[in-house]
Amino acid sequence: MAESAAHQDTPDAPAAGATDRHSSDDAASRAFRELLRGLRVWETELPSFDPAQAPAEPLPLFRQWLREAAEAGVPEPHTMTLATADAAGDPSLRTLMLHDADERGWHFASHHGSRKGRELAARPRAALGFYWAAVGRQVRIRGSVTAAGPEESAADLHRRSPGALAAALVGRQSEVLGSTEELARASDAAWERARREPGAPVPTWTLYVLRAEEVEFFQGDARRRHVRLNYRYEGESWAQELLWP
Repeated sequence: MAESAAHQDTPDAPAAGATDRHSSDDAASRAFRELLRGLRVWETELPSFDPAQAPAEPLPLFRQWLREAAEAGVPEPHTMTLATADAAGDPSLRTLMLHDADERGWHFASHHGSRKGRELAARPRAALGFYWAAVGRQVRIRGSVTAAGPEESAADLHRRSPGALAAALVGRQSEVLGSTEELARASDAAWERARREPGAPVPTWTLYVLRAEEVEFFQGDARRRHVRLNYRYEGESWAQELLWP
């Protein structure tokens, strides 16, 4: 009995396979951390930004920065991160394309039944983020979101490429997909219809406009003396303030 009790008090030795997996995980974690530490940003000369010369409103500066990002060779400078939240306040992110930026706000589009569409219906507020690494610049935008009407939404879709129309015709965005074969069949049918009927209606397609209440322009600096200019809409005009990096 004593021998049995002593055996019970002794911790089981880890299985050989578990030890090997643990060692492998440690090695993978170390390699990943070394990779992160070895990555560098802003290895080219960055443009300067004097906030004292900034316009009174954020839209002209945003248009200028996007154009300069494109001229600097930033791939897809019109792509942005859209943040929304559901009724419970849980956030979600995705990357999509900017369709326009004008006096009304920043325009993007999706199906109203998609996850972002459902979340915007529950909480019509969102944030946008642009990052242009080649010039060390970010723009962050926050505000309320409204859905455009069917005619404006349809016009937005039919200004885009046949591929965009085909993707919209597939529909069912954010729903669970049974198989890749099912997607292939639906996509082939949508492409055929887009070629045959370039004005095909997609009733679920919705143009959204974010009316900015706050817009921050961030200019990176190699010595970490980043310039952050924040615009806040107060009443009928924009106020400016500098932020610590």
